[in-house]
Amino acid sequence: MKTPDPRSLLRHLFDAAIAAAQPALCGPRHLPAAPKGRLVVIGAGKASAAMARAVEQHWPGPLSGLVVTRYGYAVPCERIEIVEAAHPVPDAAGEAAAKRLLQLVQGLTADDLVLCLISGGGSSLLPLALPGLTLADKQALNRALLASGASISEMNCVRRHLSAIKGGRLAAACHPARVVNLLLSDVPGDDPIDIASGPTVPDPSTCADALAILRRYAIEVPPRVRALLESGEGESIKPGDPRLPAIETRFVATPQMALEAAAAVARDAGYDAHILGDAIEGEARDVAKTLAGIARQVARRGQPFQGPCVLLSGGETTVTLRGQGRGGRNVEFLLALAVALNGEPGIHALAGDTDGVDGQDEMAGALLAPDTLERAWALGLRPRERLDDNDGHGFFEALGDSIVTGPTLTNVNDFRAIVIAAGLPSHC
Repeated sequence: MKTPDPRSLLRHLFDAAIAAAQPALCGPRHLPAAPKGRLVVIGAGKASAAMARAVEQHWPGPLSGLVVTRYGYAVPCERIEIVEAAHPVPDAAGEAAAKRLLQLVQGLTADDLVLCLISGGGSSLLPLALPGLTLADKQALNRALLASGASISEMNCVRRHLSAIKGGRLAAACHPARVVNLLLSDVPGDDPIDIASGPTVPDPSTCADALAILRRYAIEVPPRVRALLESGEGESIKPGDPRLPAIETRFVATPQMALEAAAAVARDAGYDAHILGDAIEGEARDVAKTLAGIARQVARRGQPFQGPCVLLSGGETTVTLRGQGRGGRNVEFLLALAVALNGEPGIHALAGDTDGVDGQDEMAGALLAPDTLERAWALGLRPRERLDDNDGHGFFEALGDSIVTGPTLTNVNDFRAIVIAAGLPSHC
C-alpha cells in the first residue's frame, strides 16, 4: 500500500475522528428501554439534532420532543421539533427555546421518561437568565468569558449560577419523571456538569466559586449580577437533591474515542500513533510550545518515540484575546506551533475543532507544513505579528491551508495531530 503524503494523512485522521463521533453511529446502542408512560425527548448542543434523528430512526414506539441546535446544524426530524439558535454568543431564539423546554417537561409522572440529548455548545443555546437578569447580561458575560482566557470548566461554573435552566435546574423540572442523559462530550475530563453547563445533572460548585472566577480574570459584571451571586440566590441544584433521584447518564461519544479512531487510521498507514492526552488544556500558544518541543525531540533524537509517527491530542485550549484578529483557538495553537518549530524538516500538523467551527469563523482549523513560514514570508505575512494579533484564521486562509468541513453534526472538541515523517517524503 502506498504511504500517503503527510498532508493527506492528516486530513484522513481528522475525518476519522469526526466520523467516529457521529450520533447515527454511536448513539443507538445507548437508548434505554421503553417506559410505561410517555417518552419526551429534549436536548441542546451542536450535535443534538443529529442525535434526535438517530433516536427517531431507532425508537420503536411513540415519542415527542424538542431540541435546540446551532444555526446550520439542523437535520430533518418527523416527531422531534428542531429549533436553531446562536453560538457562541446567545440570542433570543435560544432564550425562547429554553423556556419551551422547561414548559415541555411540566406535569410528567413517575411512569414517564425524559431522554435528554446533550452535546457541546448547549450553554450558549440555552441562555435563560435567572429573574432580575436579562439576555443582554448573558450576552455580555459570554463575550467577556470567551475573551478572558478562562477554561471551559471555569466559564461553565459562572454560567450555571446565573441560569434558570443549567446546573441541574432542567432535571429538577422533570421530577418525578425518570431522566436518562445521552451525552456527547466536548470537555476535558468528560465531566457531565461541564457539558452544556449540566442542565440535567447536579452541580457541586457554588456561587462563591463563580465569584472567585470573575475575580481571577478581572471580569467586570453589572451590579445585579454580582449581587445575585453574593446573595446565593443563583445557587444551582446540588447532589442529593430529592428531585434528582432517578437520573442516569450515558456517554455516546468522547474525545478519547475520536483519538483512538484516528490512531487506528495512522497505524493502517504505517505510522506509529501515540495519544498524548484527550484533556490537554492551557493557553493555546503555551501548549504549542510544549508539543513543538516533544515533536522536535522525536524528529532529532528518536525520543521518547521513534519516527515515523503521529502524536495525537485533544482537549480544549484557551486564548486570551489581545489583538484584533479573527481568533480561533486551534489556529492560534497551530500558528504558535509554526513559530516554535521554525520550519523544522519533516514535521507536519493539523489542528481543528471537530464541530467544524473554530472560534466564530466557519472554518474548522488548518494545516501546517515545514515550509509554512517560508511561504508566509514570501506573501509578506509576518507570523509573529499575526500571532500577537490573534489572527490565526487570517494567516492560514492567506496561505490556502484552512480546513472547511461545514457542519459536522458532532462535537468532541479540539483535535490535534502532528506527523513526524522521519525517513519519509516531507513535501506536502
